[in-house]
Amino acid sequence: MTLSDLLYPDNPKRRQEVIRLHQELLDCMLVNFHATDELIAVLNAHLGCTIAQIKMEKGGTIKENCDIIIQAMSEIQQEVWKIDKEMKEMLEPVLYQKLYDIKEPEVEKIAIAHKVFSIVLGEATSIAGMVAVKLIGSNIIIVAVNKLVTLLAQIGASVLGGIGIAILGLGIDMVLQAILGAVEREQLLAIVKSYEEHLAEFKAASEKYQHAITEVTSMVKCKIK
Repeated sequence: MTLSDLLYPDNPKRRQEVIRLHQELLDCMLVNFHATDELIAVLNAHLGCTIAQIKMEKGGTIKENCDIIIQAMSEIQQEVWKIDKEMKEMLEPVLYQKLYDIKEPEVEKIAIAHKVFSIVLGEATSIAGMVAVKLIGSNIIIVAVNKLVTLLAQIGASVLGGIGIAILGLGIDMVLQAILGAVEREQLLAIVKSYEEHLAEFKAASEKYQHAITEVTSMVKCKIK
C-alpha cells in the first residue's frame, strides 16, 4: 500500500472508479466515431460530398480525438448548410417552404429534393432526395451535432484532455499509471468528479446524435435492399 493510500484510504476505490469511467467515456466516443463515419459515407456516396472518413486514433489523447470528431462534425454542418442554400436558390419559394412543412407528404419533399440534386450533381441516386430531406427537413442532427461539439470541446479542455486513448488492453496498474501520468495522484477525486460530470451529459447527447444518424443510415440501407 502506498503512502497516499494510507493517508487517503478511499484512493483504491477511486482508482477503480477512474478506470470504469474512463472506459465508459472511450466506449461512448468510439460509438460516436462510428456513427459519424457512417453518416460521412452516406453524404459522400449520395450527395456528392468529399468529407474525409474518420477513425479513433488509438495512440492519441482524449483531446486529440475530440478534435477529430469536432472537425468532422463541423464539415457535416457546412455540407448541410450548403445543401439548404442550394435548395433555396434553385427552388421557387413555395417549393422550398414545402421542404420544411411538417404537414407536407414526405414523398413530395423527396421528389423536390431529388430534382435539385439531379441538376446539381448531373445525376443523382434515388436515395439523394431522401437523405437531403432527412438532413434539412429536420434539425435533429444539427441540434445534436451542436450539442456534442460543445461537450467535446469541454472534455478536451478539461483535466481529461491529456489522458491517452491506448490503454484499454493494459493491466490495471499500467492503466492507472497512464491515466494518472498527466495529473497528480492527489487529484483522484477531482478526476472522478470531472469524468462523472462530463459523462452524464455526454452520454445523453451522444444517444440523441446516434439515434438521429441511425434514422438516416437505416433508411438508406432499407432503400438499397
